[in-house]
Amino acid sequence: MTTDNPEEISLYDRIGGAEKLRLLVDRFYDLMTLEGEFAGIHAMHPTPNDSSRDKLFWFLSGWMGGPNLYIEQFGHPRLRARHLPYKIGVAERDQWLRCMAWAMQEVGIDTALAERLMLSFYETADWMRNTPG
Repeated sequence: MTTDNPEEISLYDRIGGAEKLRLLVDRFYDLMTLEGEFAGIHAMHPTPNDSSRDKLFWFLSGWMGGPNLYIEQFGHPRLRARHLPYKIGVAERDQWLRCMAWAMQEVGIDTALAERLMLSFYETADWMRNTPG
Protein backbone atom coordinates (compact mmCIF):
# COMPACT_ATOMS: atom_id res chain seq x y z
CA MET A 1 0.00 0.00 0.00
CA THR A 2 1.69 3.15 -1.17
CA THR A 3 0.56 6.72 -1.24
CA ASP A 4 -0.74 8.43 -4.38
CA ASN A 5 0.75 11.75 -3.37
CA PRO A 6 4.57 11.71 -3.11
CA GLU A 7 4.38 14.48 -0.51
CA GLU A 8 2.14 12.35 1.72
CA ILE A 9 3.90 10.50 4.51
CA SER A 10 3.94 6.74 3.91
CA LEU A 11 2.14 4.37 6.25
CA TYR A 12 5.57 2.89 6.97
CA ASP A 13 6.79 6.24 8.28
CA ARG A 14 3.50 6.98 10.04
CA ILE A 15 3.66 3.69 11.91
CA GLY A 16 7.20 4.46 13.08
CA GLY A 17 9.42 2.73 10.53
CA ALA A 18 11.19 -0.59 10.87
CA GLU A 19 11.47 -0.60 14.64
CA LYS A 20 7.76 -0.09 15.33
CA LEU A 21 6.73 -2.40 12.49
CA ARG A 22 8.94 -5.16 13.94
CA LEU A 23 7.33 -4.63 17.36
CA LEU A 24 3.90 -4.95 15.76
CA VAL A 25 4.73 -8.13 13.87
CA ASP A 26 6.39 -9.72 16.89
CA ARG A 27 3.44 -8.89 19.13
CA PHE A 28 1.06 -10.27 16.50
CA TYR A 29 2.89 -13.61 16.51
CA ASP A 30 3.27 -13.60 20.30
CA LEU A 31 -0.49 -13.18 20.69
CA MET A 32 -1.14 -15.83 18.06
CA THR A 33 1.02 -18.24 20.02
CA LEU A 34 -0.24 -17.36 23.50
CA GLU A 35 -3.97 -16.79 23.06
CA GLY A 36 -6.26 -19.77 22.52
CA GLU A 37 -8.71 -17.77 20.40
CA PHE A 38 -6.07 -17.73 17.66
CA ALA A 39 -5.41 -21.48 17.67
CA GLY A 40 -6.84 -21.90 14.18
CA ILE A 41 -4.38 -19.56 12.51
CA HIS A 42 -1.55 -20.55 14.82
CA ALA A 43 -1.85 -24.14 13.61
CA MET A 44 -1.15 -22.98 10.04
CA HIS A 45 2.29 -21.66 10.95
CA PRO A 46 5.54 -23.57 11.41
CA THR A 47 7.10 -23.94 14.84
CA PRO A 48 9.16 -22.00 15.57
CA ASN A 49 7.52 -19.21 13.61
CA ASP A 50 10.64 -17.06 13.05
CA SER A 51 10.43 -17.35 9.25
CA SER A 52 6.75 -16.36 9.32
CA ARG A 53 7.56 -13.34 11.47
CA ASP A 54 10.26 -12.24 9.06
CA LYS A 55 8.11 -12.73 5.98
CA LEU A 56 5.22 -10.71 7.41
CA PHE A 57 7.62 -7.95 8.48
CA TRP A 58 9.27 -7.89 5.04
CA PHE A 59 5.91 -7.91 3.26
CA LEU A 60 4.34 -5.18 5.40
CA SER A 61 7.44 -3.03 5.03
CA GLY A 62 6.93 -2.74 1.28
CA TRP A 63 3.14 -2.77 1.45
CA MET A 64 3.24 0.26 3.75
CA GLY A 65 5.58 2.21 1.47
CA GLY A 66 8.89 1.33 3.12
CA PRO A 67 11.69 -0.82 1.73
CA ASN A 68 10.46 -3.66 -0.54
CA LEU A 69 12.26 -6.30 1.52
CA TYR A 70 9.95 -9.17 0.57
CA ILE A 71 10.07 -8.47 -3.17
CA GLU A 72 13.87 -8.13 -3.05
CA GLN A 73 14.14 -11.65 -1.61
CA PHE A 74 11.24 -13.55 -3.14
CA GLY A 75 9.75 -11.51 -5.98
CA HIS A 76 6.06 -10.70 -6.22
CA PRO A 77 4.25 -11.78 -3.02
CA ARG A 78 1.49 -13.74 -4.84
CA LEU A 79 -0.38 -13.69 -1.52
CA ARG A 80 -3.43 -15.68 -2.54
CA ALA A 81 -1.41 -18.33 -4.37
CA ARG A 82 0.97 -18.75 -1.43
CA HIS A 83 -1.94 -19.24 0.96
CA LEU A 84 -3.99 -21.65 -1.17
CA PRO A 85 -2.63 -24.74 0.62
CA TYR A 86 -4.30 -23.51 3.82
CA LYS A 87 -8.01 -23.56 4.61
CA ILE A 88 -8.91 -19.91 5.04
CA GLY A 89 -12.54 -19.17 5.79
CA VAL A 90 -14.39 -16.54 7.76
CA ALA A 91 -13.14 -17.87 11.11
CA GLU A 92 -9.50 -17.76 10.03
CA ARG A 93 -9.93 -14.32 8.48
CA ASP A 94 -11.53 -12.99 11.65
CA GLN A 95 -8.87 -14.55 13.89
CA TRP A 96 -6.11 -12.90 11.84
CA LEU A 97 -7.87 -9.53 11.96
CA ARG A 98 -8.60 -9.75 15.71
CA CYS A 99 -5.01 -10.72 16.42
CA MET A 100 -3.67 -7.81 14.35
CA ALA A 101 -6.08 -5.32 15.96
CA TRP A 102 -5.01 -6.49 19.41
CA ALA A 103 -1.32 -6.26 18.47
CA MET A 104 -1.76 -2.73 17.11
CA GLN A 105 -3.47 -1.67 20.31
CA GLU A 106 -0.78 -3.20 22.51
CA VAL A 107 2.15 -1.59 20.67
CA GLY A 108 0.44 1.80 20.69
CA ILE A 109 -0.47 2.38 17.04
CA ASP A 110 -2.42 5.63 16.72
CA THR A 111 -6.16 4.91 16.66
CA ALA A 112 -6.83 6.68 13.34
CA LEU A 113 -3.91 4.88 11.68
CA ALA A 114 -5.01 1.53 13.14
CA GLU A 115 -8.52 2.06 11.76
CA ARG A 116 -7.13 2.87 8.30
CA LEU A 117 -4.90 -0.19 8.39
CA MET A 118 -7.73 -2.44 9.57
CA LEU A 119 -9.85 -1.45 6.57
CA SER A 120 -7.06 -2.47 4.23
CA PHE A 121 -6.25 -5.60 6.23
CA TYR A 122 -9.92 -6.61 6.09
CA GLU A 123 -10.03 -6.26 2.30
CA THR A 124 -6.89 -8.36 1.91
CA ALA A 125 -7.88 -10.96 4.50
CA ASP A 126 -11.31 -11.35 2.97
CA TRP A 127 -9.80 -11.74 -0.51
CA MET A 128 -7.56 -14.52 0.87
CA ARG A 129 -10.55 -16.69 1.81
CA ASN A 130 -10.56 -19.90 -0.19
CA THR A 131 -13.15 -21.85 1.78
CA PRO A 132 -16.85 -20.99 2.08
CA GLY A 133 -18.11 -19.86 5.43
